[in-house]
Order: sequence, then structure tokens, then C-alpha cells
Amino acid sequence: MSEPVLKAGGLVKSFGAVVATDSVSLTLNDGEIHALIGPNGAGKSTLIKQITGELTQDSGSIEFAGKPLDGLTPQARARAGLGRSFQVSALMPEMSALQNVVLAAMVKEGGPYRFFRPVLAPGPLRDVAEAALDRVGLSTRAGARVAHLSHGERRQVEIAAALALGPRALLLDEPMAGMDPEGAARLTTLLEGLRHEAPILLVEHDMDAVFRLADRISVLVAGRIIAQGHPDEIRRDPAVRAAYLGDAP
Repeated sequence: MSEPVLKAGGLVKSFGAVVATDSVSLTLNDGEIHALIGPNGAGKSTLIKQITGELTQDSGSIEFAGKPLDGLTPQARARAGLGRSFQVSALMPEMSALQNVVLAAMVKEGGPYRFFRPVLAPGPLRDVAEAALDRVGLSTRAGARVAHLSHGERRQVEIAAALALGPRALLLDEPMAGMDPEGAARLTTLLEGLRHEAPILLVEHDMDAVFRLADRISVLVAGRIIAQGHPDEIRRDPAVRAAYLGDAP
């Protein structure tokens, strides 16, 4: 098997006396969706923020595409191919879907925002943005202001923005949050197709989506991973059932 695209080893992050990430290790391999699940307050978003560079781990290591990420800013990690969608939307609501995705493409290029208006003219960055919106099924909504999009459409724009980075891997933090069943089903189908373009580390509370999508699952409880394995193994694990899944089969 080839080396993992993403490898986190022994990550520790504390806030005062609270250990939010307690010696967490996980990997993400080419072509897979690795789901990270756990109750609220388990430390999932804190872990993702360490990988993206928004937080610096107290100890441990993170490698991406065979290179250490220590000291790199979130922008530099994005340019290296680490795509991210946020639990809380980071889109510009007064801008159009296309403008938001062009902004992401500009991060990839490292271009200054003062040249934003010219890049909306036909050209490479606009082509990248339009292709990303088409990939997520929003080409007909490219000109719509984000403030006027549905919740599900905004999630699709976020993923399009991540795709515009030309990602080597995607980190998706609760992409199904707030979606109705129809929207969640559409997004699930989209993610199934994306895994072969870029492997996905998926943080998600929608267990139907998790067990449909995931090749592997890690279960985080109180900052520690209590189980890792294939979905059937996680379903049967007594510690997982007691801590998170309950008694449902």
C-alpha cells in the first residue's frame, strides 16, 4: 500500500486543564473516505483545526503528501492541496457563488485580492471556478448571491470552493449540518463521487451518511480515539455503542 496522503501522529492539544486532543493518531489514504465521529465536545473540530493550521498542536506531528506541515499557515496548507469546508460557513454572503469560488482559486494561485475584479473576466481562474460549481451541480446558480441560496446550496458552494484549490485531500467538517433529508442525500451522492478525485476526512453527525460513505471510521470521545476500523467493526464495537451509538443495531 502507498503512503497515506495525510498522517497525524500523537496529536495533543490542551486549553488550560482541558485536554481537547489526547494523543490522537489517524491516517487518510488515497481514494477513501475516513469518517471522524463522536459526541459534541469530543474534540473533532479542534483536531481538524490542528490539521488545517488554525491551531498549533502542543505535541505530535502532521504530514501531508509526505511532507511535515509544522509552521505552515492555513493559506500555505491550502495552496499545498489541503481543501477544507467549515462547520460554520465561511462564505461571503453578499458575493455570488462564482465570486466566492474565484476567491478560493485565488488562494491557490497566491494572488492579491486587489486584482479580484479583473479575474472575474473570462480566464483561467474563472474557468476553474465555473468547473468546480458545475462539479457540485450549481452551474445554473453561479450568479446568485450566497445570501439568497438555500442552506444546502451554500454547502455545495463551500465544497466547490474547496475543489477550486485543486485539493490533494478534502477535510469536511459536518457538511450535512442543517440539511433536509433530500439535500443530505444529494450531498452524499456527490461525496461518493469525489473520493477518487481527493480522499476525504469527514467529520459528520449524520450516521446514515457516515455508514454509507465511510471506508474507515475513527471514534473520538473526550479527546481520545476509542476505536478505529471498517464501518461494520465500529457498529459492533461495545465501547463505541456504549459511548456514542447507543444500543441500536
